[in-house]
Amino acid sequence: MTGKVIVLGAGIVGASTALRLADAGWNVTLCDGGRPGGEGAASYGNGGWISPASIIPMSVPGIWRKLPGYLLDRSGPLTIDWASIPRLAPWLFRFLLAGATEARVTRTARHLNSLLHDAPARHLALAQRIGQQQLVIQKGLLYAYPDRAAFEAESLSWRLRRENGVAFEEWDESELRRQLPALGPNHRFGAYVTKGAHCINTGAYVAGIVEAAIKAGVRFVQRGAYSILTTPTPRVVLDGGDSLAADYIIVAAGIHSGRLMRGLGIKIPLESERGYHVTITSDEVPFDIPVMPSTGKMANTPTEMGLRLSGQVELASVDKAPNWRRAEVLQSHALASYPYLANESQSELKLWMGHRPSTPDGLPVIGPLRQYPGIVTAFGHGHVGLASGPKTADLVLHALDGRQPEREGAFLPARFGC
Repeated sequence: MTGKVIVLGAGIVGASTALRLADAGWNVTLCDGGRPGGEGAASYGNGGWISPASIIPMSVPGIWRKLPGYLLDRSGPLTIDWASIPRLAPWLFRFLLAGATEARVTRTARHLNSLLHDAPARHLALAQRIGQQQLVIQKGLLYAYPDRAAFEAESLSWRLRRENGVAFEEWDESELRRQLPALGPNHRFGAYVTKGAHCINTGAYVAGIVEAAIKAGVRFVQRGAYSILTTPTPRVVLDGGDSLAADYIIVAAGIHSGRLMRGLGIKIPLESERGYHVTITSDEVPFDIPVMPSTGKMANTPTEMGLRLSGQVELASVDKAPNWRRAEVLQSHALASYPYLANESQSELKLWMGHRPSTPDGLPVIGPLRQYPGIVTAFGHGHVGLASGPKTADLVLHALDGRQPEREGAFLPARFGC
């Protein structure tokens, strides 16, 4: 089956989807108000991790006991804006319920595993397809801990990873020193995800996917979507008033997808987990395996621009000004983790903030709306947007072809009554 389709959003999900549909013979128009791979997009600021281990949701048993501390600790890995709490309350309630029991977390991990288990291989193939093989590197990923006890304190997470087939090695202090001498002595144990990969320039990668899509016949319209109409046929009203019609509309507009859904009378719980990054520019990063120190829960990724420190979760309104104190927290964790940075005083710091579109149950929303079958959702990926982009593109193609494997049903918008 083929026809005309409009993809809204040229981030990693929308770009991958546009290219996949074009390769499958669809007539594709891709719309985005920004420049593909530009600094305003969440895909640009991503930590670059393509990790099959990213199957553990944010909400886990007992997290409710930590919420008061998160409200008070402005330097922790998660913070909540006080002024946003009344509006966030329904989302937070569903978020806590989603991780209230081990059984629920186990189910979520299984579903996320279906998105991520082969993510590195998919990205390597995609990078090859667009002629950007140099941007996706597979050298594994390291989760670093102060000691084995700290690792074992996350036993549920690593047990679920093992049960879902995530391959990892346990590195003691001597192995850490041998493999990553740049890592400081405050980390003495690690879990090395052997098949993990990373992207060394996420902005250029997304731009390359869009460029390849255009070469494959995709029409790119650099205009944002103002609203979606459903009668007599699916139609997008663009910023400025022009409109485009198609057989199907794919909503892959990240955090802006919620606004487009509300215009249709559809209420999908979608909030921004505002994320920050700091890039310490330098000629060379003295390690090539990305690291996530457990003390800061942030991705430390060698990139073409230098060492990118990305992470933090700030639950706040989309239009609230950035809190650059969050970026300072990332930098302080990095200084504690890598002694060599003390000698990098002349390096330039590049700060960034963006919006992870997140659902309370930790799963993306992928598939057609029941009320409007011509509208297909592809958003809400939270922390796994980059890693799951190519697989999401396949799921969208399945939806257009009328194929919906049972294991993909967990992502359908129907779970929110839509």
